[in-house]
Amino acid sequence: MSNPRLAPLLEAIERLSDAWADAERGVDLSRGELLGAHRAVGEMQRCLDGLHAELAAAIAHESRPELGPEGLAKQHGYRSAAAMIAATTGGAHGDAKRLITVGQAAAPRTNLLGEALPAKYPALATALAAGEISVAAAAVIVALLERVRLKVGTVRVEEAERLLVERAAGMTLDDVRTLVARTEAWLDPDGVAPKEREARDRRSLTMFERDGSFHLNLQTDIAASAPIKAAIQAYVTATFQARITAPDPGAPDADHRTVAMIQADALAAICEHAIACDNGGMPATGATVVVRVNLDDLTAGLGTAVIDGSDQPVSITTCRRMAAGGGIIPVVLGSEGEILDWGREKRLFTRAQRLALVERDGGCAMCSLPPQMTKAHHLRWWQRDTGPTDLNNGVLLCESCHHRIHDNGWDIRIEGIGVAARVWLIPPPHVDPARTPRLGGRARYDIAA
Repeated sequence: MSNPRLAPLLEAIERLSDAWADAERGVDLSRGELLGAHRAVGEMQRCLDGLHAELAAAIAHESRPELGPEGLAKQHGYRSAAAMIAATTGGAHGDAKRLITVGQAAAPRTNLLGEALPAKYPALATALAAGEISVAAAAVIVALLERVRLKVGTVRVEEAERLLVERAAGMTLDDVRTLVARTEAWLDPDGVAPKEREARDRRSLTMFERDGSFHLNLQTDIAASAPIKAAIQAYVTATFQARITAPDPGAPDADHRTVAMIQADALAAICEHAIACDNGGMPATGATVVVRVNLDDLTAGLGTAVIDGSDQPVSITTCRRMAAGGGIIPVVLGSEGEILDWGREKRLFTRAQRLALVERDGGCAMCSLPPQMTKAHHLRWWQRDTGPTDLNNGVLLCESCHHRIHDNGWDIRIEGIGVAARVWLIPPPHVDPARTPRLGGRARYDIAA
């Protein structure tokens, strides 16, 4: 009888074998077979990593310091379990320590009497065993749960574990990090302000010239970075829009700068204008910094706020300070605002409507690029389907995702009303035959939703 622990891995191997059957006979894989093989390899990798984490935890247990020279790692000539695992895999010492940490968090335990206990994080253990999340994502989740465990209590940690594991399945590691950052603010809003102070105390800007180039290195807190990012990203977006409308984009003298080059040029242009402008103002780049906060939190001075384009929440104190500054728009949720649905008379989304879409979608509803790099698009085309210019018929998309939606058969459904609505991305049949809706926009990171 096969070990049920290996069942997910063996099933993934079988799916890969089926997908590769034609290739073994010398036939190229179709796109469907290629995607099937790709998914099977990904699932195999996650299952293998989960098993490896389990083994790493066992190796660490057999190499624990109290065993002295009788520890497994020292018997084989290594100073620690992590060093032994890294040498075996050919990987980094940090990767080996991550395997051990995740394995220990997901491994069954025993009490002082030798009685069996469930894993410290059972939902995480189940997801790892099924190949639903990667070890890298699990490590980010475990790190958060360990940080807040004593402060918020077991019940909140268990709730957070369940929600994080559920949301993390199918996410990239970068998206999981964003989800974890939002979850930490939800679990421990009082911990945001001290982290802000630490970040502000570490702020620095160094400048030097070397080999004919000027080098600049900036580190600052999230709030201070918001207008910098907004201005530079608006410049980059305007540059790419100019490329699209250029008479001959392929001409030898056309703009072929990389994004990094454009960002460097943006900073130089903004500074040139700042020192030349009589009134100290800045050019109208279309850049806007939006800080969103719940009315109850703002009134009570508790909780956190979120700056568009940033994964890290900020404290209410920082939110109030930013809202008092120029060029920054506070969006207070729960308060009464202006009418946002203008109907068909308006072809383009108004500034207020776009701000509301930013509040709902957080940026590109599909790939999460920041708001400054997106446009408001009609779900039902304004001319073709007489679609109205209102929130229920609008979505923020970057240029690439806009083409992907229309060219590849994706659908978008808005569920709910106004800024509290959810955006669902529905893949075409060739991507997912079941066409299972995928949560898009800001809601995908809203752990409290």
